[in-house]
Amino acid sequence: MQCDVSGSNVKNLLLTISYDGRLFHGWQIQQNAMTVQEAFQTALGKIIGDDFDIKGCSRTDSGVHANMYCISLKTSHPIEPIRLKAALNRWLPLSIAVLDCKQVDDEFHARYSCVSKEYIYKIWNSEVRNPFLDGYALHYRYKIDEKMLNRAAQAYIGSHDFTSFCTIDNREMGDMTRTVKAFEVTRDGDLVTMKVEADGFLYNMVRIMVGTLLRVQQGKIPENGIMEIIKKKNRKYAGPTAQACGLYLNRVNYGFKDDTEQ
Repeated sequence: MQCDVSGSNVKNLLLTISYDGRLFHGWQIQQNAMTVQEAFQTALGKIIGDDFDIKGCSRTDSGVHANMYCISLKTSHPIEPIRLKAALNRWLPLSIAVLDCKQVDDEFHARYSCVSKEYIYKIWNSEVRNPFLDGYALHYRYKIDEKMLNRAAQAYIGSHDFTSFCTIDNREMGDMTRTVKAFEVTRDGDLVTMKVEADGFLYNMVRIMVGTLLRVQQGKIPENGIMEIIKKKNRKYAGPTAQACGLYLNRVNYGFKDDTEQ
């Protein structure tokens, strides 16, 4: 939906939401599939009609979750941000919550103003599955040496052409170089978490990174073999795409004085 974004009374809002992705086919509106954007726009329409234009910070795949997802919303409706937050939380499904809503500069864009994003991937590493994590973590019953995988994952850090870690579809091919700022593999009991921050991500990039590390764990790729896979620039040399259930968009950074205030 579009509003007249050229008017002097148009304001630009930054909304921060979180959502359970199990029932959604990602963020972006699709035909014949429920998405987070469709649910959000439906709730928004009940409050301010069709007087809005929204942009999401990222596409997310079907079944992927978000601890923090950002939306820029331009509207000429006079509703105050604090009231809009409360109203949205009334009308949105229980699987989506608005955490914050505030006015930002007119030039702000949820996607293009982003400095970096952080994803986490959760793995329940136990012989016995955890029924409370069904749909929220990958169940991997075999031993994981998180310290070894943490060492192996350091090869991801830096600016590289990540063609080997991208699912090629009918999207237009562009610059495949991304800068990974950090990658960490940690354990808390039976829960293994992989955390990665980068200036941007290719389609399925994080899930392929995870699948490749699991191949390292299985001995099918050597511990020091990830850099060689990066250099090959060929998807067939990397590991499989890990399931969507364990993936969360965890943080979106815009370079504000204190991003935690979002």
